[in-house]
Amino acid sequence: MKKLITAAFLAVATATGASAQEVKLQLKWVTQAQFAGYYVAQAKGFYEAEGLNVTILPGGPDIAPTQVIAGGGADVVVEWMPAALAAREKGLPLVNIAQPFASSGMMLTCLADTGIKEPKDFADKTLGVWFFGNEYPFLSWMSQLGLKTDGSPGGVTVLKQGFNVDPLLQKQAACISTMTYNEYWQVIDAGIKPEELVTFKYQDLGVATLEDGLYVLEDRLADPAFQETMVKFVRASMKGWKYAEANPDEAALIVLENDQTGAQTEVHQKRMMGEIAKLTAGSNGALDVAAAEKTVATLLAGGSDPVITKAPEGAWTSVITDKALAN
Repeated sequence: MKKLITAAFLAVATATGASAQEVKLQLKWVTQAQFAGYYVAQAKGFYEAEGLNVTILPGGPDIAPTQVIAGGGADVVVEWMPAALAAREKGLPLVNIAQPFASSGMMLTCLADTGIKEPKDFADKTLGVWFFGNEYPFLSWMSQLGLKTDGSPGGVTVLKQGFNVDPLLQKQAACISTMTYNEYWQVIDAGIKPEELVTFKYQDLGVATLEDGLYVLEDRLADPAFQETMVKFVRASMKGWKYAEANPDEAALIVLENDQTGAQTEVHQKRMMGEIAKLTAGSNGALDVAAAEKTVATLLAGGSDPVITKAPEGAWTSVITDKALAN
């Protein structure tokens, strides 16, 4: 009888495993607390409870989420809205199905001894800027300030910044792009004191655009089965994010357990998770349409070279979060 029970249990377990829905999630960057909600959802069994088998694919400097999903390498990607909208206008029909991040963590961090005290002081300075889609908010901001980005007199010189803070430390640039939860602290850890820095947070200046949303291809949303899979995925992911907010240190340790490179440290990830929790706070996963429309307006204000040339249609939907939040 015991053998029969064991055999029956294994049969059920095998069937359950076989019926699990496969989901591939492409992250925007490497394994770190920026994506803690997804790793927590996986570690705590939130995905498994929804009948999902989620594969989390780390990003990196040579990995563009838009290219990955376009090539069929992912079902859903974490991307910033400017990059997603730019890709959509160019023919890749990305749709935002959820927005775990309510606020932007992007900012420019400047050395105080350069004399920069306010945005008008950027003129004739060299500013470090990330590319691969991360340049769009910056370019729109400079356009609104009336500052050309071609290095001409009265404008700014753009230094194509790698994903490090070396240009500031080596004084190759007066300011560099940083995130509140990552590169800013790398500058501090390098020995520069907070009072030696001047920071400009995009969120505070009213030029912030939405970051770290979840995007899928529009044609796949026409499939009811895929819709249901995404409902389960978003519901479980938001459970992961809320757990991470409430238990930041534990979430940071879960992230570290998933870091195959060994490049992250406990101190940095715990600090990062604390900052990330500020950005996801207040979000239940549903997109704030007003914030999306403000992102669009910011991108359209690009002068002679706007990020997008017209307001997008169908670039976001509430169909997934409406169902996910109803259960």
